Amino acid sequence: MVKLTVDSRDSSVPQSTQAELMMVYLAYAEDEQRQHYLALQVCRGTNLYEALGQAGWLEKFSELAEWCEQVTDIATPTAKRWHVGIYAQKQPLSYLLQPFDRIEVYRSLSADPMSQRKNKSRG
Repeated sequence: MVKLTVDSRDSSVPQSTQAELMMVYLAYAEDEQRQHYLALQVCRGTNLYEALGQAGWLEKFSELAEWCEQVTDIATPTAKRWHVGIYAQKQPLSYLLQPFDRIEVYRSLSADPMSQRKNKSRG
């Protein structure tokens, strides 16, 4: 279990600016062994793509950055291999974040879960 703690009181940020800030969370299970969680303060009006950039995840995860570049103009996430969402709901990169949203980065599955269950039941 991972416990996230964040002190949202930053004395270097003026109080009027703090009122415009909101907390969002990012989660990415790169694989079974490597999982990334981050609490991030962003300004109201920040979209999903901007938050990924502010978190440094576009630099850290090149495959995520490449994918984002390919789909940046798509307004409706219809692709089966969509890689980002909010609380397990696929969202476009232009989605405006709400306070306490959980941004989730999805990875491609190596095998279809339904096929795996069928194979287990046969064997």
